[in-house]
Amino acid sequence: MNMLTILAQQQQQPSADEIAAIMATFFIVLMFFLLITLGINILICVLLYMCQSRIPQEHRSLEPGLIFLLLIPLFNVIWNYFVFQRIPDSFRRFFAAHGVTDVGDCGRGVGLWFAICVTASIIPCVNYLAGPAALVLLIIFLIKAFELKARVQSMVAAPGGPPGTTPPFVR
Repeated sequence: MNMLTILAQQQQQPSADEIAAIMATFFIVLMFFLLITLGINILICVLLYMCQSRIPQEHRSLEPGLIFLLLIPLFNVIWNYFVFQRIPDSFRRFFAAHGVTDVGDCGRGVGLWFAICVTASIIPCVNYLAGPAALVLLIIFLIKAFELKARVQSMVAAPGGPPGTTPPFVR
């Protein structure tokens, strides 16, 4: 019986090579997910940048380049409140200057709830509800922002150019 327990113990302990292989696999998978997450965050920042850069300079509440501060870990939780409130404010300022009143809050409420859900997703157990809600709110916000961007694009015309063309300062 003593021999059987010794054999059982030897079979349960992985070798150093097996442990190294498991750790290497873990780090490769971790790096893969981190790169995918970073890529998605960069895509979101680029989409927000595209929307904010369509607004003429005098109506912006936030410079488009500052949106990329969302890529800073932990800081982005707080910065969400600024970005997702100031982009709608910029759209509202633009439309108010042109006398357009049918745009509502330009997604300000959705942006605020997105930032709240992102903050709540830090809390264990709450994150199971707040994370998916934040994803849905982000998609709604981006759809609203792109609709407003299209309206801005159609309203801004180059001097002497045909309607619908954008001036050189708007990319």
